[in-house]
Amino acid sequence: MPALLRALRPAVTRTRYYSSLPSTSQAQVSETTESDDLQKKLDAELQKQLEARKRKTEWKRRQGGQTFVDRLIVNVRAGKGGDGCVAFHREKFVRVGPPSGGNGGRGGDVYIQATPHLTSLGAVSRRVRGAAGANGMGTWQNGKNGAPLVIKVPLGTVVRELTGDDARRQPDEWEAEAEGYAGLDQDARRARWRELRWMHYPSYTDENVERAAFRDAEWELFKAERAMRAARRERAAQPLLLDLDRLEETEVPVDAPLALGKSENYGHLVASGGAGGYGNPHFLSTNNRSPKFATRGYEGERVTLELELKLVADVGFVGMPNAGKSTLLRALTGGRAKSEVASYAFTTLNPFVGVVRAADDGSIVGAEGEDMVFDETRVEAQREKEMMQSGAYADAKTRNQAVLQKANESDEDRPVEAFRFTVADNPGLIEQASEDVGLGHSFLRSMERSLALVYVVDFSEPEPWEHLRILREELEKYKPGMSKQARMVIANKADLLGADGAEEEQAAREKLQKLQDFVRAELDTEARTLDVVPTSGKFNQNLKKVVRLMRGYIEEERRHGSNSEHS
Repeated sequence: MPALLRALRPAVTRTRYYSSLPSTSQAQVSETTESDDLQKKLDAELQKQLEARKRKTEWKRRQGGQTFVDRLIVNVRAGKGGDGCVAFHREKFVRVGPPSGGNGGRGGDVYIQATPHLTSLGAVSRRVRGAAGANGMGTWQNGKNGAPLVIKVPLGTVVRELTGDDARRQPDEWEAEAEGYAGLDQDARRARWRELRWMHYPSYTDENVERAAFRDAEWELFKAERAMRAARRERAAQPLLLDLDRLEETEVPVDAPLALGKSENYGHLVASGGAGGYGNPHFLSTNNRSPKFATRGYEGERVTLELELKLVADVGFVGMPNAGKSTLLRALTGGRAKSEVASYAFTTLNPFVGVVRAADDGSIVGAEGEDMVFDETRVEAQREKEMMQSGAYADAKTRNQAVLQKANESDEDRPVEAFRFTVADNPGLIEQASEDVGLGHSFLRSMERSLALVYVVDFSEPEPWEHLRILREELEKYKPGMSKQARMVIANKADLLGADGAEEEQAAREKLQKLQDFVRAELDTEARTLDVVPTSGKFNQNLKKVVRLMRGYIEEERRHGSNSEHS
């Protein structure tokens, strides 16, 4: 702020106004005006810098196709109902046949459904429009109903319907129609209403309006529409709130009849399609043997949804920037997770979920061996480029071939997958992240649903326990009790200490003991103690113990969740 103030100060022109002699009050007013102008310029400049920083962050997040979206506003409009038809039956020797106009089809409904095949809301359209119903036709042909539309969202999405005076909400179908009546007098409004509701046989519009049968039909339509408006108000009084944290499957009863068709599961209904219009046979009566009017279809429901994604991962990494979380995830997945790794902070800008395939002894299935080294993404890319140019890949074995060859050459059995779980690599947290500083709330949300949280600290830092204190405080500020989900502290980058001799090794042991003492004193509770495990994600060291502990946490939480559901 002071530097910016000095930069702007020379540009300020001081002006004083004199009538005959300088007045003290006039000088004070001039100084106050100059101060206000300067403050406005400062605020504008700071706002400009903040917007530029946000644009730069969004640009970085979209590099390489990484379009992670975890919050989205979606305007949903169900399909419009088809119009009824005004027609009369004609055939040979029948000059004047009965009314034969078909009814319009119902508009398509809009559903929302969770799927495990998506990990971001970036694929969800911001404007969703349901299919319209087909219009009715002659010879009693009813229009086809609009096909249902399903909005696919990732597992862990929370759906909220916006109501009331929320500025982000679009007007519903009745409010949108009322906007079309603005500025019209009573006669023009009635004419506009009839235009939206009725269809007439050619050249019979004025004659229909004067007939008593049409006025009776209009009154019945008005009463039905009043009931529809009341039902819509009741629907708005109970806004939609869904928590799509699990897949829903429909089961056909065992004793169901064999000929019973299988109904497809579309998910949760979000917006209902509009009703189709009536054809002219609907208005046939003893007093009106030749109705020459039909109704139009109604607009489908219009709702505005707020989608919020909270990732569903078994284990979530919580750590400061550049703590080695991405490297650790790559090591746990045997290199299958292609998260970016670099030596600078804020490398990870989007949550990344990897699948860990573990054997009974904690070894990682699919890994080429414990001697693997996971280096920076830039270094590995350069190494692969050099190998490609030199032709070294011509006779190189694939990952599976290398693992199989190593198992055949050694006496040890090839590890068999016994347990599988997911781990989420979240962007690094900084102090005041709970106040939306840095990436803030955007990614604290992604940790809420994890069965277990794991603190990852850089053990090469002078005081890694201070990072633990900051991480715990930020979790508690964001959501009280969230830090109780933590089960382990991983002291990563332990390979950087104790490699220069016995004295360095002893200092590293003392540092680890101090970290353990801090965890026992500050983080442990009566119900739960945290395990402290030193590791090296880069050199794939001490990961078996980490996998075994994570498996125990997940199995415990799953048993607890299953018991809670049954009770």
